[in-house]
Amino acid sequence: MRICRRSVCFVLLMDSKIPPRVGRAWRPIRRVKAISGSIGEVKCTKKLRSGDLLVGVGSFKKAKEIVKLKSLSTIPIQVCPHPTLNSSKGVISCGELLNVPIEEITEKLQSQGVSHIRRITIRRDGQLLNTKHLILTFSSAKLPEHIKAGYIRLSVRVYIPNPLRCFQCQQFGHSKSSCRGTLTSARCAEVGHDSTTCTAKEKCINCKGDHTSFSRDCFAWKQEKEIISTKIKHQISYAEARKVVKSKSPAAGNSYASAVKKDTRYRIHAMGSS
Repeated sequence: MRICRRSVCFVLLMDSKIPPRVGRAWRPIRRVKAISGSIGEVKCTKKLRSGDLLVGVGSFKKAKEIVKLKSLSTIPIQVCPHPTLNSSKGVISCGELLNVPIEEITEKLQSQGVSHIRRITIRRDGQLLNTKHLILTFSSAKLPEHIKAGYIRLSVRVYIPNPLRCFQCQQFGHSKSSCRGTLTSARCAEVGHDSTTCTAKEKCINCKGDHTSFSRDCFAWKQEKEIISTKIKHQISYAEARKVVKSKSPAAGNSYASAVKKDTRYRIHAMGSS
């Protein structure tokens, strides 16, 4: 879903006090017409599962206009920036910054669009150790190729997070707080107990292999990591990325582009993207 990635994105929250009959009558065509009438043409619009509208505008001037909206036609709304589409994450590596406090680094890099920094740590011999690698959050959807830390020029790499695994059902893609599944042991894949005191034979719930569900040797974990990487690098939806990764090998005549084209149901191109 290449939508709004080069735009400033906002979520239009439909007022919960709108009578259901009015809500049903508020059809997509009327919504787009109302948006165009309020702020002119926008780059993209999309209805979210929540019922809210995702709207992308191509300039900060438009962004300032849309944030002032209190209604569409006669329908009251609230407007807020999208929590993730207006930012991007990258990784830098710098040994000179290993012992510099994160707060100090953040302050120095704010002028380059950095809004948050987290240091990558590793566990060794039971101790949590800092590394020279830093995860930077930028207040822009486009990741810069490099930044400068004082006199040091640092390349910025795309940050690929590890797969999110639920500690309740042990499956990927959601957290325990939003899980609707059954408590499952991360050690033996049996339901009804956790792995804290489990001594049963190891079995993965995701690939059925002879290892724990949190093993990074798991084929399902590696595949999920590749899906996330494809999604971020190519700026497409999770559904598209999953189809690309699960498609046949290039030897069978399936390139990245051809795999995506096979299923156009999920493709939504941002209008006017360069």
